[in-house]
Amino acid sequence: MNITEIDSSLLVKMFNQGTYMLNQNRNLVDALNVFPVPDGDTGTNMSLTMQAAVKNITDTEFKTVEEVSKAFAKGLLMGARGNSGVILSQIFRGFANGCKGQETLTVEALVKSFTQAREVAYKAVLKPVEGTILTVIRKISSHLEELETEALEIHDLFEIIINRGNEILEKTPEYLDVLKQAGVVDAGGKGLMCILQGFYDAILGKEAKEAFIQNEDFVDAERMMDPADIKFQYCTEFIVKTNIPNHTAFQAKVQTLGDSMVFVRDEDIIKVHIHTNEPNVALGYALSIGELQTIKIENMKIQHENIIYKEEPQEEKEYGFITVAMGDGFENLFKDLNVDHVIKGGQTMNPSTEDITKAINAVNARNIFVLPNNSNIILAANQAKELSDKNVFVIPSKTVPQGIAAMIEFNETATADENEESMTEVLGDVQTAQITYSVRDTVFNDKEIKEGDILGVANGDISAVGNDINDIALETIEKISEDVEILTVYYGEEVEEPMVNDLVARLEEEYPDAEVEMYNGMQPLYYYIISAE
Repeated sequence: MNITEIDSSLLVKMFNQGTYMLNQNRNLVDALNVFPVPDGDTGTNMSLTMQAAVKNITDTEFKTVEEVSKAFAKGLLMGARGNSGVILSQIFRGFANGCKGQETLTVEALVKSFTQAREVAYKAVLKPVEGTILTVIRKISSHLEELETEALEIHDLFEIIINRGNEILEKTPEYLDVLKQAGVVDAGGKGLMCILQGFYDAILGKEAKEAFIQNEDFVDAERMMDPADIKFQYCTEFIVKTNIPNHTAFQAKVQTLGDSMVFVRDEDIIKVHIHTNEPNVALGYALSIGELQTIKIENMKIQHENIIYKEEPQEEKEYGFITVAMGDGFENLFKDLNVDHVIKGGQTMNPSTEDITKAINAVNARNIFVLPNNSNIILAANQAKELSDKNVFVIPSKTVPQGIAAMIEFNETATADENEESMTEVLGDVQTAQITYSVRDTVFNDKEIKEGDILGVANGDISAVGNDINDIALETIEKISEDVEILTVYYGEEVEEPMVNDLVARLEEEYPDAEVEMYNGMQPLYYYIISAE
C-alpha cells in the first residue's frame, strides 16, 4: 500500500475507524481506572466524545482535510466529557490547527499536525501531569520531529506512531507512581492509542461496518441524544407470567419491534424492556403467551424535551445556578437551595461541554454559577464557560457536599465576584468520605484489595478496606473528623434506613460534640457520601 498523502475522504475514514476502535475497547480502557471503585469512566467519556465528533462529520461532503479536521474538532469540543474527553478535544484542536490551509496531508504536514496537537493540549492543562495521555502525545510528536521524513510514506509514519506510542504507554507507570501501584497503564493514553490504531487501520484499508457507533448501552444515553435521533419513541417495560417451556420464539418476535432490548426470564416470569414504536404489538405478543403483571410505557421524546430545558421564558434575574449530581435526593436538595438546573451526572456519567453549555443558555440570569461537584467535570465546565457570552463563574467543587456547602455560603446581597471568592473558599472547609466497593483485585497504597471489598475513600484517597459497610464508614470518617462540628451522612439507593440509623447512632456516640445529620441522597454506586465540617 503506497499512500503518499491523506485526502478529505481518507481522513473521514480515519476518524470513523478511530472512533470504532476506541468503542470496541471502551470497557478495557474503563477498567484501567487507578482506583478500583465502580466509576472507571475514561473509556466511556472518550468514546462518547469521539462519537459526538463523528456525528459532526457524518453525511457531509468535504473538499479538504482542513474542513474535515475543523468540523471534527468542533464536534469534540462540544461533546467533550470528563478530563480525558476535554484533553482529547484539545489534542485534535491542535491537530486541526496543523491542517489549516491544507487540501491534503503529506507526511511532513502530519508531523506538523502532531506537533500542534501536543502544544495545544499542554497549554490547555494548568498543571500537566506526566504519565498520562499528555505524555503519550508529547513523546510521539517529539519522536516524529526527529525523523528523516523524505523517504517515508503515510503507512510508514503511522507504523512508527503506533510502535512509539505503545512503547511510551507501557512506560507510563514509570512516570506516575499511582499507576505502578495499581499495576495499570494510563487509561487516557490507552484510549488515544486505540484511536491511533484505528487511524492506521483505515490507512491500511480496513473499514468499520458502522461508521457511527450506536451508544444505546451507555448510562443515560437517552438523555444525551437529540430528539431527532430517537428512532424508537416508546420505552416499553412489562412483566408477563407464562408457562411456556421455551421463550426463544417470543423473544425473537418482540426483538423485531425495536432496539435496546433487555430480556430476563426467572421461572414463570419474563421481564422485557424495549424501545419501540409499537408498544401495543409488544403487549399483544405478551398476552398471547400469558398474563401481564406490570406495564410501563414512556414517551422518550416528551421526556427528552422536559429534560433539555424547554421552559417558558422568564424575567432575567441577578443570579442563576447550575449543578451536577446523581440521585433524586441530591437533586431535590439542590433545588431546595434554589439551584435552577441540576444536570444528571457525576461518577460514570460525566456531562459533556455541550450539556453544560445548554444549561447555561437556559438560565436567564446576569450571573451564572456552575458547580461541577466532580474533579472530572471541572475542565468541561470551564470549557463551557469559555464558549459562553454570559457572565459565568465555575466554582471548582469536587464533591457533592462541597457543592452543597458552596450554595449555602451564597449571599444574595454580595456581588458576583464576592460570592465567587466566598463560595470557592468554603470548599476547603468541607472534608468528604465516600463508601463504595471494589470492582477488581489490586494493591493500592500497600493495601491488598479484593473484588467486592468495601472501600472507604477520604478526600479522594483510599483509606480503609474491609467487609462491613458501617465499620468502613466509621474508619474512613476518622481520617476527616479532626475538629469536626457537623457530620452529614447522605445514604445511597442500596442502603436501608435501619442501617443508616445504626451508623448515625455510632457516630453520635463517637463524636458527642458534633451535630450529626442524615439525608437520603438516593445516589448510585456509593453506599454513603459523608461530609465533615
